[in-house]
Amino acid sequence: MTGIAYVRGDATAPQGKGVKIISHVCNDLGGWGKGFVLAISRRWPEPEAAYRRWRRERAGGGFGLGAVQFVQVGPCLWVANMVGQRGMRTGSKGVPVRYEAIDTALGALADKAVELGASVHMPRIGCGLAGGKWSRVEPLIAERLTARGIAVTVYDYGD
Repeated sequence: MTGIAYVRGDATAPQGKGVKIISHVCNDLGGWGKGFVLAISRRWPEPEAAYRRWRRERAGGGFGLGAVQFVQVGPCLWVANMVGQRGMRTGSKGVPVRYEAIDTALGALADKAVELGASVHMPRIGCGLAGGKWSRVEPLIAERLTARGIAVTVYDYGD
C-alpha cells in the first residue's frame, strides 16, 4: 500500500480542503511548451513566468536537476516546478527523465508540504513527455511523501 490516492480528473483543479501544492516535472533547459505545463499556464501565468525567470537568472537561483521552485498561485494553493528532466527529447542517452533528480526534488517538496501543512497533487510526474516509468516514480513518492504522512493525490486525466 503506497498511501497514494488515485483519481480521474484534472490535477490543476485539486480536490479537497486546506493548503495544496500541485507538483510537476520540468526540464533543465528552460523549455515550457508541451505537456502538463500547458494546463498550468492556462490557469495561472505565474508558474511559467517564475520558471523562465529562474532559468534565466540561475547563477544565483539554484536552477538545475533536483531543484524545486515554489510559486504561490492562490491563498492556499502553490505550484512546485521540479527540475527532474535532462533536456526534452529521447536520444542516444535515453529518455529525458532523471529519477535521482525527481527523488531529490520530492525531498524538498516534502519539507515544504510539512511546513505549510499541505497535501500534494500531481499528474503521473516524469511519465509523460519525460518518458519515465510509473513503477520507478511511485516508490519515490511513497518514500519521500506518504511515509512522512503527507496526503498525495495522483490525477489521471480523462473523461
